Amino acid sequence: MPRALPIRLLQLTDPHLFADESRELYGVNTAASFRAAMSKALADVPGPLDAILVTGDIAEDGFPETYERFRSIVSESGTRVICIPGNHENPPTMSALLSAPPLQYCGSASIRGWRIVALDSHAPGEDWGWLSGHELDRLKQELASAAGEHALVCLHHQPIPVGSPWLDSVGLRNADALHLILRRHRNVRGVLSGHVHQVFDATQHGIRFMSTPSTCAQFTPKTRSCVMDLRPPGFRWLELMPTGKITTEVFWLDELRMTARPPDSRRVLAV
Repeated sequence: MPRALPIRLLQLTDPHLFADESRELYGVNTAASFRAAMSKALADVPGPLDAILVTGDIAEDGFPETYERFRSIVSESGTRVICIPGNHENPPTMSALLSAPPLQYCGSASIRGWRIVALDSHAPGEDWGWLSGHELDRLKQELASAAGEHALVCLHHQPIPVGSPWLDSVGLRNADALHLILRRHRNVRGVLSGHVHQVFDATQHGIRFMSTPSTCAQFTPKTRSCVMDLRPPGFRWLELMPTGKITTEVFWLDELRMTARPPDSRRVLAV
């Protein structure tokens, strides 16, 4: 019997796109940087691609035109694209425009012995995240029904501290409820998030927690207030192995590295 192939996933996160393609955020043309990140990732893909995970803040402005342009760009990949809302989204518009194949809005996917569960942590009008009772119940049901599979849980807001007080203040507010569910289901291997615009990778209770650089600008790790980074756009490759192991690597678009710190467009104050 042939050995099962690993599941290969591409994570893109926090593109912060606008309806007006000339708009910039943090001194970056977000449309150009997103296209560059996706093009580089797809050009360098080491084998068959099973899905693209886009873990939130797709749109900075929430306009239908922004989601339509995003849909046009990612549909060119020819693969399944799982989209998760971030704090800057317009979820009703996003759901309406990003739910037709090959795109999917939240939900789940079962691929060769793995269950990928995509959660909505959007809290209307807030930068921090919250998992509703409905989403927590859905997670319980997904993990219970996937008892014979390994599980990867995906959401926008980071559910464990990343070491920057200002970012941790706008993480997942009811993370304890999430962790309680995760620890009760021994099949959860990893939790994947966006939001923090930096690399993060830590293990708690045998579960690997990962966050990934934005396809636009980055925040400097381990800072008390918002300090922009010189790191360029990035993305993450993941391989989900039949054994439950997760192999992953972050790649950077070094040709787009900043020569000076970009402006902090949001003027975030120290916590």
